[in-house]
Amino acid sequence: MSPSVAPSALIRRPYAWLRRSIGRLLFERRYGVRTAEFVSLEEFGLAHRDRVYYSPANWQTLRRALPRHEVGEHDVFIDLGSGMGRMVLEAASHYPFKRVIGVELSEELNAIARENVTGTRLRLRCGDIDLVRSDVLDYEIPDDVSVVFLNNPFRGEVFSTVIGRLIASVDRNPRRVTVLYFNPVEEAFLLGTGRFRRLRTVKRGRKAVEDDPFGSTRVYAITGPPDA
Repeated sequence: MSPSVAPSALIRRPYAWLRRSIGRLLFERRYGVRTAEFVSLEEFGLAHRDRVYYSPANWQTLRRALPRHEVGEHDVFIDLGSGMGRMVLEAASHYPFKRVIGVELSEELNAIARENVTGTRLRLRCGDIDLVRSDVLDYEIPDDVSVVFLNNPFRGEVFSTVIGRLIASVDRNPRRVTVLYFNPVEEAFLLGTGRFRRLRTVKRGRKAVEDDPFGSTRVYAITGPPDA
């Protein structure tokens, strides 16, 4: 045992994790949804070096990072790599979005998301929810999307291709677009494009490490081209 760590602290850590886990499960049971499992893409034959396993963002991730007053009735939300639909549900229940879209590679995960949306006891403020089963590399981002959520769903060339398409969409239809990136491991690429400006960082926990992307949500605005 490290001399700098008190035994009581070692006891509190697993207890706190257990309490949070039980709380999440009770929440899901109360509202009739299933979003909590960790899933490897290998289970579906979809493993790829640039694609990440499914692990849902925490409930209230969106609410902590995106104030409700920043969303209007004409805004459109998209979750790229929406999994079982947790952030789709949070967006549709907490905000006045005109439309909410989830794009997911796995047919199995997308089917669970559909069951969650149709069976939930959450009050959904947005009635237009579109759950798309698609590879993001085959998906064209709609030109009215104004809020984009990413939970570190892909990296490398897949990430750079998707971001290029997002920028192209903004250039076709200039508009305000906010990007919320949970576990932002590719932030250097984002900022390196010269088209993203970080607005704020929302860390989970008081002791979160400032430069560690895991457990934090970083919020960006897409800016116009340099010669605009």
